Amino acid sequence: MPGTLTRRRFGQALLVFAALATIPLRVFARNDKAFAAVNTDEAIKALFGDKPMTVDDSFEFKVPNIAEDGSIVPVTVSTEMEGVKSISLLVDANPNPLSARFHFMPGAVAEFKTRIKMGESSDVRAVIETADALYVSTKNVKVTLGGCGG
Repeated sequence: MPGTLTRRRFGQALLVFAALATIPLRVFARNDKAFAAVNTDEAIKALFGDKPMTVDDSFEFKVPNIAEDGSIVPVTVSTEMEGVKSISLLVDANPNPLSARFHFMPGAVAEFKTRIKMGESSDVRAVIETADALYVSTKNVKVTLGGCGG
């Protein structure tokens, strides 16, 4: 009978709840200070502290030179580097520069495709964090129609 709670359904719901309760809350954690930062330097400091960055264009960082619509700017980042912990995307001219941060488990393939919002033409940075270093690549994107209310 649809809509009735059977012992089997109750047992399944209980198992799902128990499985979800075992997920560590760290999975849902985020760096609020970095996402609330109003300039790129503040966001980078909140994410990585004073760890030095190396300019590196050896990893794949694709973003269009001209974005016709700033509300949907496609970005692809991929790298063969070992031990990638996270990849962050920052847009210098946005009110809050940190657009995204992706964490990777050990042994995972460090690559993703996403879309970001850009309010105006700006530099876009991809920062790759490994256990011992930070690598950054910067691309300039010209936006013809702003995506952050512009």
